[in-house]
Amino acid sequence: MNTRVKKLTMIGMLCAVSYIVMVVGRFPVVLFLKYDPKDVVVAIGGFIFGPMTSFLISLIVSLLEMVTVSETGPIGCIMNLLSSCCFACTAAYIYKKNHTIKGAITGLICGCLFTTAVMLLWNYLITPIYMGYPREAVTELLLPAFLPFNLLKGGLNTVITLLIYKPVVTALRKAGFLEITSAEGAIRQRRTGIMLVCAVLLVTLIFLMLVLRGIA
Repeated sequence: MNTRVKKLTMIGMLCAVSYIVMVVGRFPVVLFLKYDPKDVVVAIGGFIFGPMTSFLISLIVSLLEMVTVSETGPIGCIMNLLSSCCFACTAAYIYKKNHTIKGAITGLICGCLFTTAVMLLWNYLITPIYMGYPREAVTELLLPAFLPFNLLKGGLNTVITLLIYKPVVTALRKAGFLEITSAEGAIRQRRTGIMLVCAVLLVTLIFLMLVLRGIA
């Protein structure tokens, strides 16, 4: 199997996995806002092949979501695409420039913050249109609802990506889909400590999600 075919096969697999985890992993958090882990898969695709791959996966999955399970139509598709790209493409771009564990963490954190800022603006502009909320009501919800939701979503995507990226890449190499590169070895630095921190953060963020949901 040549490199181009392997890459196309991998992108197709990542699109399928991203769509599946979006369908089965949706979890209502606050108001109409739902969390799903598809951006983790999109970010992993970007870490492997670059930010344009993240964009392609985001576009394909957003379109599939729109015509299958979404109830918000084209506007929801645009919002999903924007959210995924702000997170995953930003993270992948920074990681491509600095192919180390530090670059991965920096990229994911920047993606989380960038997504939060962009989605606050777009929720202020778009939510009154497709949800029928008065703009004044949306403004009042920006800080108590939209801000914590987007930070929580980005934080979960960040720690989950850091936890599973290396095992996923290792499995793909063993399956023959990826070649071993010297640059990838840099992400092993301080991996154990970072994974422990990520595990603690993951538990904390899940608890916060349950609190927002009113379960805990």
